[in-house]
Amino acid sequence: MDKVLFGDNQFFAVNHLSDEKSRAQSMRFKDTKSIMYVLDQAIDLGINTFMCTTHDRIAEITEIMRKNKARYQNFNIYPCMPYAHKYANAVTELGIMGTIKQYVPGNIFSLAAKGGMALFNKDFGKLMEILIDAELKMFKDINTPVIFLQNVLVDMILGLGMTEVFAEYAEYVKKKYNAEPGFITMNMPMLYDELEKLGIQNPIICSSINKIGFRMSGGKDIYEKYLTEKEFRPIAMQVLAAGALRPQEAIEYLGQFPKIESVLFGASSKGHIQETKELIENNLK
Repeated sequence: MDKVLFGDNQFFAVNHLSDEKSRAQSMRFKDTKSIMYVLDQAIDLGINTFMCTTHDRIAEITEIMRKNKARYQNFNIYPCMPYAHKYANAVTELGIMGTIKQYVPGNIFSLAAKGGMALFNKDFGKLMEILIDAELKMFKDINTPVIFLQNVLVDMILGLGMTEVFAEYAEYVKKKYNAEPGFITMNMPMLYDELEKLGIQNPIICSSINKIGFRMSGGKDIYEKYLTEKEFRPIAMQVLAAGALRPQEAIEYLGQFPKIESVLFGASSKGHIQETKELIENNLK
């Protein structure tokens, strides 16, 4: 994986510090052209990986990339699914059956060939495969070497104790999409322990890692212990702790842990992108 991963929070009005900033970002990035402008700046600065949700507007971005293969042929996207707000909004507007018809490939009656009866048999593995295929449809012909489960689902599965789903997910994305499975979580130590029990070796885990323990469930001490002793490929996110830390201080802290492979960050100006990229590259060895 690249050391520097560019995220999408700023494009979709996600700001953990300020509602006012969220509204301003929503206005600024209300059209796809404005998103592509910033993404192209990141690419021109040498960033080769975009880690993003399966927000509906990402489909517009991937369509632009398919039409401009020469520019984007070596660019990677790490999809993160599911985009929970998309389904919640659709259920409110369309109902459960309407949502299934909109997001599941094919019509509802054709699903029996693969997994339609899963709805009745509670075959969660088959249903999961259907939903993965639906979520990843927008990334056709795009480089997606790592595919992530979002923390909203990962942490729910952990809480329910249904962790065998992780093994089924990992096997499916390897076989169907020739991609590595990734997991996003707000409880890295607990997730690591469960993946180890399942025999998933050296997993890719994206979690909050920062100097003040912001959103690090279980506490900073156990995170530091796992970052030092365990065999996995950590990606650090929320490294600025929602603005509580300055970039220099935050990224210097990450440099204490050689196992951290990548840092995920979002920015909306060329200057901030360049500054953060250089800090990451100078501090992560």
